[in-house]
Amino acid sequence: MSIQDTIFHIVGGIAIFLFGIKYLSDGLQKTAGDNIRHWLATYTFHPLLGVLVGILITILFQSSTGAIILIIGLMNANILSLRQAISVLIGANIGTTVTIFMVGIDVESYALPIITVGVILLLFVHYKRLQYIGQVVFGFGALFLGLSITRNGLQLLSLSDYMTDFMLNLSDVPLFGIITGIVLTLLFTSSNAAIGVLQTIANEGLVQLDGAILILLGSNIGSAVIACIAVIGATIKAKRVVFLHVIYYVCGTTIFLLLQHPIYSFIEWIGKTLQIKMQLATAHGIFQLITGIIFIIFTPLLIKLANTVIQTQHTTAEVIFGAQYLDKRLLATPSVALGQAQYEVIRMGTIARETLMHASHYFFEQDSRSANLALKKETLVNELDHQITDYMVRIHQHGLTAQESEKATGLLHIVNDFERIGDHADNVVELADYCIRNRLQFSKEALEQLHTMFDAAEWIISRVIYALEQNDRSAAADVLGREADLDRMELEFRTGHFKRLHDNRCKGNAGAIFLDVLSNLERIGDHSKNIAEYVLK
Repeated sequence: MSIQDTIFHIVGGIAIFLFGIKYLSDGLQKTAGDNIRHWLATYTFHPLLGVLVGILITILFQSSTGAIILIIGLMNANILSLRQAISVLIGANIGTTVTIFMVGIDVESYALPIITVGVILLLFVHYKRLQYIGQVVFGFGALFLGLSITRNGLQLLSLSDYMTDFMLNLSDVPLFGIITGIVLTLLFTSSNAAIGVLQTIANEGLVQLDGAILILLGSNIGSAVIACIAVIGATIKAKRVVFLHVIYYVCGTTIFLLLQHPIYSFIEWIGKTLQIKMQLATAHGIFQLITGIIFIIFTPLLIKLANTVIQTQHTTAEVIFGAQYLDKRLLATPSVALGQAQYEVIRMGTIARETLMHASHYFFEQDSRSANLALKKETLVNELDHQITDYMVRIHQHGLTAQESEKATGLLHIVNDFERIGDHADNVVELADYCIRNRLQFSKEALEQLHTMFDAAEWIISRVIYALEQNDRSAAADVLGREADLDRMELEFRTGHFKRLHDNRCKGNAGAIFLDVLSNLERIGDHSKNIAEYVLK
């Protein structure tokens, strides 16, 4: 075989291997669906449960780096505390051993039959859940097919004597092995992928066990480097968890190097009958287990260290602009990103409600600070409208299931309804400005009716936000009933207004403002009704 064919085998095999990991991960995530975010939000309050969830998340992502990026995104969204994140972090790192042991199993000869089963499920089965399982099976087979092709290329690879000596004597200069591992992980952007290729290289005798373990340790540190890159622009809390991620691997590597001789002896003793790639998997498992136990024991001290090293930056802004839950890092996991988008939509609705409350206070009390707050928050509502819509479009580009796609479409309609509620609140501020400039006076009866309408509108929007957040059909039904009452009130108060005009108990200018306010509040009820109907679907 020519040098060109050898290179094609190695490069192409690694490419198929990486594709297999990615396709396997995508299938697992689609199978899990929105449960990923639910597990992280619900089952991480106890440290041991957090570790188990972290292990599961890494199995789904086939990469601790992907799991860490997910943790960063959820910390940015205030869904995970630092204590919860540490337990998930430990589990995520331990979870990498599953993939490494999986690669260590010699099933390459069955790669093509496995791929065949995956293709059958993908192309000839119409049930979505089985198609996702087919994607998992196909990715699993492609992973081993890639390793098999890479191994065939390595068997024909002829290295120079200098390069051979360097690879076989990496343990003489540990730093070289560690740097090699870091570079390998950065190239593949995944420590699992880097270690999987390392296992194949070691299995062909191109590197000895002690040198391969050094590369393995460097690969772990490389995943921390990737996490450091991912944390750029994240919140203080997310930076703290990445700081602890770095500490995890640096401390673990230091301990492993200090105890390398007894550890190597132990690995060789228990792995006498095992291939070197399974010995590497055992070494990786021991590393993660020792480091994980130490981190669990010293969690309170580690939290204190992270809080001390990375200080909180306080802000005095009355209105914090920008999205809080929309994180580009989560787009690789569309189901989680969609859940985050829903959180941002709910936040947008809450801000729209606050805009209406400030507008109401300004209308009745003529408090300029309330007017300023209402205008700022209405501007924020408009900003969130654009940001959420753009984020939802990008989620669609990463692929959604039919059910998730329907949910995304519904959320886009809700975003539009909340934006219109903000516009109507802004209209109330403008109407209040007109009243103040022209010193308009309302009759006592008109003011009472306006108070009643404002109270009803505020109750409706508060209730519909609750219904959306909790997916509460009963609360959504309450909104529909109250919105019908609001329509009746608007008609009744409008009729009463015309009677007051006829009796000369109300002036024309004030009457026009009265009718405009009624109309805006009634429209707020209509948009709330639209959201309630979405919840009831």
